[in-house]
Amino acid sequence: MNDPILEILQNSKTIAIVGLSANPSRASHGVAAYMQAAGYRIIPVNPNESEVLGEKSYARLEDVPEKVDIVNIFRRSEDVPPVVESAIRIAARTVWMQLGITNESAAEKARAAGLNVVEDKCIMVERRRRKQ
Repeated sequence: MNDPILEILQNSKTIAIVGLSANPSRASHGVAAYMQAAGYRIIPVNPNESEVLGEKSYARLEDVPEKVDIVNIFRRSEDVPPVVESAIRIAARTVWMQLGITNESAAEKARAAGLNVVEDKCIMVERRRRKQ
């Protein structure tokens, strides 16, 4: 069975979440809490937060001091290209745009750099669906 999303989820440990909010009513917060409870290392990337879900927040992906497997994007589609540029710079393995987020040129650029790309899908929903 060829399931690229399952492969990404099984082979990834660290998820940098760009746009992660400390506000529990925001979708990014609920998704991050779920993924953290599922055993993933969550790294908040949001210049407006100092800490989310007990993890230090970083202003930019380039500031994260450890290897990132998945860059999970909670930003508007038009804000995706610079995040993808950063994901390429830090040699992340996957760029994951959350539900409702797509950017074809950024996706192409990420693929050309050798990254896996997932667009318009919620990482929490996809993991629940596959429940490793």
